[in-house]
Amino acid sequence: MKRVVVVTDSNAALPERLVQELDIRVVPVLLHLDGHSFRDGVDLAPGEFYRLLRSGRHVPRTSAPSVGDFLRVFASVAGEAQGIVAIHLPPQLSAVYNTALLASQLVDDLPICVVSSQTAAMAQGFVVLEAARAAAAGAGLDAVTARAEEMSKRVRLLAALETLEYLHRGGRIGGAAALVGSALRIMPILHLVNGRAEPLTIARTRKKAVDCMLREMGKHAGDRPVHVAVCHGDAAEEAEALRQQVAERFDCVELHVTEFTPVMGAHAGPGLLGLAFYAD
Repeated sequence: MKRVVVVTDSNAALPERLVQELDIRVVPVLLHLDGHSFRDGVDLAPGEFYRLLRSGRHVPRTSAPSVGDFLRVFASVAGEAQGIVAIHLPPQLSAVYNTALLASQLVDDLPICVVSSQTAAMAQGFVVLEAARAAAAGAGLDAVTARAEEMSKRVRLLAALETLEYLHRGGRIGGAAALVGSALRIMPILHLVNGRAEPLTIARTRKKAVDCMLREMGKHAGDRPVHVAVCHGDAAEEAEALRQQVAERFDCVELHVTEFTPVMGAHAGPGLLGLAFYAD
């Protein structure tokens, strides 16, 4: 029996185990560095990328996969799929969504629904996971699409950044632009609003930033079971410490630790620490 296949892009930062388990197809976004192009999550390890980024001598650029990249993935599942739900970064953040939409319009023999996740990183990953779990349970194309659209309204992404330099340079900074150039030593906590990075609050220390994110998650989760991912950019030890705090304070249905891929890191910079979550 044919099933619905879920496709996403590498910005979702999904744990590889879940990608394999749910047979999610991931289209790599492209990273351009020192005259070379790398497929996100395939050709360049995050550790090496962040080492280069911290050196300050490398200015990475990113670009969406090509229409051809999407067509190859769509074609690879055509024989086994009753339809495809493709879930991607919002168009305000990237050309990925529009490129996937254009590719879908070139496919005549397979229905493809392209959905904006309205978010990024593992918050996007949760939208993808819930759609893929619905597909694995036998849901049809319309039901899987509806599940993805519903989840895009529920997930939250909070991120404490060491610097706004990389977001500013990439033009994805939204209302947080007002904080650029501040002489104060601050750690802005951002969230996504209508696909743009907006300041939620400002912390003076990393510890206060973590406390603020935990309080914010508590406001939304309350006593309900919560699905959580601790996100980081080259900050594995701090991410593990945050994971332990989350596990102690919340009723976690699932709790992941995921690292920002090189493409995500190119915009967020090193040292990021964040939480992606939604409550049942």
